[in-house]
Amino acid sequence: MSFFQALTERDRVFDFMTPQASTVDVRHGPILYMEDVTVSFDGFKAINKLNLTIDDGELRCIIGPNGAGKTTMMDIITGKTRPNEGSVWFGSRHNLLHMNEPEIASLGIGRKFQKPTVFEALSVFENLELAMAADKRIIPTLTARLTGEVKDRIDEVLETIGLTALRYQPAGILSHGQKQWLEIGMLLMQRPRLLLVDEPVAGMTEQEMERTAELLTGLAGKQSVVVVEHDMGFVRSIARQVTVLHQGSVLAEGTMDQVSSDPSVVEVYLGADDEEAA
Repeated sequence: MSFFQALTERDRVFDFMTPQASTVDVRHGPILYMEDVTVSFDGFKAINKLNLTIDDGELRCIIGPNGAGKTTMMDIITGKTRPNEGSVWFGSRHNLLHMNEPEIASLGIGRKFQKPTVFEALSVFENLELAMAADKRIIPTLTARLTGEVKDRIDEVLETIGLTALRYQPAGILSHGQKQWLEIGMLLMQRPRLLLVDEPVAGMTEQEMERTAELLTGLAGKQSVVVVEHDMGFVRSIARQVTVLHQGSVLAEGTMDQVSSDPSVVEVYLGADDEEAA
């Protein structure tokens, strides 16, 4: 498949192609606020009265057994799924339930899916260049001459994701972990206010996991970062605040030590392990 076919035949919204002008007001509260959110699929409540708040600049880890509602929660935040009940606000001004996916992306909400989706025929530099939120039309974006400001921003992101030495290499030769970092970099080109990262270390080596931990903790403060992850060792290495989901609701919240010693959390995880072993 050619590069242009890949652009036209994808079934997802390319957040990094959408220019943003963030006007998020967090003076009076968190950057993300979800209240009593419920989503039902054919009578099954994937999300059940979910209440969640994320502060500006916070790094939050979301954990929970399979089917807990983690992916559906991110789908709601990004506009892919509409809840049956509840409210979702980005800052104090933006009701996300009244907006579509491109509009939500343009506010500064970026989502990193589990499987990296970079353009392998293009260089690392060109991937970041394409991701620059300067023009939502693809052809002008590809043919526009780079300004000094854009080059500086690309250099800054390359340094952040640790791929400066590979800037002119095709993305297709990168390791799995490096592709994950590149896609995070493509999102960072937009200067997102909120970054949703889905299972970033699945399939990574130990060294790549360590570098990813450094990357995500380094982003916190500059952006709000929400990490959904199953690897408890990785979560413990980066977690400041952890939210445990179970059956579409918040089961527990606190530090990793607090939630890991919570009897209800222990029961849920032991039950999930018993079911998988059966």
